[in-house]
Amino acid sequence: MPGKMMCGLASGAAGSAALNIATYLDIAIRGRAPSSVPSKDVERLASEAGVELGSDEQTAEHRKSGLGALMGYASGLTVAAAYAMLRPLARDLPLPLAAPLVGAAAMAATDTASTMLGTADPRKWSTKSWAVDIVPHLAYGATTVLTYEALSK
Repeated sequence: MPGKMMCGLASGAAGSAALNIATYLDIAIRGRAPSSVPSKDVERLASEAGVELGSDEQTAEHRKSGLGALMGYASGLTVAAAYAMLRPLARDLPLPLAAPLVGAAAMAATDTASTMLGTADPRKWSTKSWAVDIVPHLAYGATTVLTYEALSK
């Protein structure tokens, strides 16, 4: 049986894949544009760090897109690793409650960071915008929790 941390990272990878599948399915079904927030987060962080993302605009845009996606995976892996470390302390927490809590933790981590960077303002989001954010994070939470529970047995 792999260690808790490895189970957490594997479950975070599965949860991140589920989040991306839910997001891209929504994009495909509704024909909406992908969120520009991750790229804006990268742009803001690079600017504050004094890092140039490319010598031309196209290269910079590609790097922002790639780094934004990688930051999402980093969040997904980190939240799942935290779940793996905390789960033994909350063994009595039912899985139907753990899953949305883990999803909410991932959503809070990314949305709080974007809010602090000034690239998103959830107070101004429409109901549809909230749903676009909540549904994939619920998929993340359910997949992360169920995968962790299966791997850690």
